[in-house]
Amino acid sequence: MTENNNIKYEFLSEDPNAKTLPIMVALIIGAFFAILNETLLNIALTTLMAEFGITLSTVQWVATGFMLVMAIVIPVSPLLMGWFTTRQLFIGTMVTFLIGTVVAAFAPTFSVLLLGRMIQAIGTGLIMPIMFNVFLLIYPPHRRGKIMGIVGLVIMFAPAIGPTLSGIIVEYFGWRFLFIFVMPFTVFSILFALKYLVNITERTKPKIDWISLVYSTIGLGATIYGFSHAGESADGFMTPSVFIPIIIGLIGILLFVLRQFKLDEPLMDLRVFKFPMFAHAVVLFVIIIMMMFASELILPVFMQGPMGLTAAAAGLLLLPGSLLNGAMSPFMGALFDKVGPKVMMIPATIVLAVTMFMFSNLTADTPQWIIIAGFMLIMLSVSATMMPAETNGLNQLPKHLYPHGTAVVSTLQPLAGAIGVSVFIGLLNSRQQSYLEGAANPESKAAMTAAMVSGVEFVYFLIFIVALIAVVMSFFVYRAKPIEDLVPAPVKKDNN
Repeated sequence: MTENNNIKYEFLSEDPNAKTLPIMVALIIGAFFAILNETLLNIALTTLMAEFGITLSTVQWVATGFMLVMAIVIPVSPLLMGWFTTRQLFIGTMVTFLIGTVVAAFAPTFSVLLLGRMIQAIGTGLIMPIMFNVFLLIYPPHRRGKIMGIVGLVIMFAPAIGPTLSGIIVEYFGWRFLFIFVMPFTVFSILFALKYLVNITERTKPKIDWISLVYSTIGLGATIYGFSHAGESADGFMTPSVFIPIIIGLIGILLFVLRQFKLDEPLMDLRVFKFPMFAHAVVLFVIIIMMMFASELILPVFMQGPMGLTAAAAGLLLLPGSLLNGAMSPFMGALFDKVGPKVMMIPATIVLAVTMFMFSNLTADTPQWIIIAGFMLIMLSVSATMMPAETNGLNQLPKHLYPHGTAVVSTLQPLAGAIGVSVFIGLLNSRQQSYLEGAANPESKAAMTAAMVSGVEFVYFLIFIVALIAVVMSFFVYRAKPIEDLVPAPVKKDNN
């Protein structure tokens, strides 16, 4: 297949088995292993601490730093899509990811390992906006649900199997093979893209606003850093190392937002929020991400605490739900194409809210099957809500705003996750401390268990209240259609 830079695509093909299939395969292969890498190291932190003689607060930077770099590079994706062709950007992204993987695999020190992870994060942060944007361009609105459902399978299945897969690799091969095993698949993705990937996007060469870059870097970086460390201190958000970065970050985000509305060529065009279904989708997306991330962290803590399970057992109890989410995503996407968002979201959000209320009554004696079934219901509801909402919102945007819409959604994912985890974990810790202060023997195992149960019940009741907001929002959604004339496209041509 040869590329033709002069082609302007309305939609590349109505038949996904024609030109679109190789493009889709190339992007999904790269995205799968980039996203898989996000969770691969989580189970190896203890091993890395022993290997390099470092503390937990130091080793956690392989996760926190990764998320920070992703949040910083994602807002730049619309700019890069305007300056580089699809082939150049995707292959450059995957080569960057490969370089980071090689550096991390053969790192002689923790500093070099961290450098490799940061380079990997650049590639991981860019791959999702690229993939979403290309899929929006090559598939018409009435077929995007199924395609985005397949994307949802990749997004959820990769991190779901990450901890299980990494546990096996670390135990039998060593932590370096977490990176070595990824290398051949990354090389295959690059070679596959070189052969089959054609240029989809049109280069507009937008002006680079360096001030916006500084604002977004400071704003997102400091905010995520502050929220990510909120649970490390007994004082929570009152710790200076937490609230000072958050304040600085929020100021940076505010300055970034204000500046975007003043620019003729904004780094991230926030006029996407003028489209009601996109704005609706973003709010619902943030709510779901916050609930999902918090639940994925609180449940393992509860199972390893009051329920007395091992980390491996806790992970296995949650695995069916995560796998179900990934497996159902393509089906939910195809269903969205047929019936639209409202028919799916109303029952899904109701089930989500009921399950969260059920979890607000967890005890140390709760049967394990209830945890398994409840988490499966949560993840099934997420698959019927999150990707359909995102697809419906993006469908309403004009084509020239696709890169900006995908960048907004991709940026909010780590931000909402960090905020959701830190807020709910902070509330959990606060409730525990309050309970122990009134206990007759706060040091006893019974008091510690009761305090954890009290905290988890309290937090899940608050999550239930948040879920009710999602239920109400689901009644106001409607099937969005592309609007090409609300926001005029910038008149700019690629002279090359």
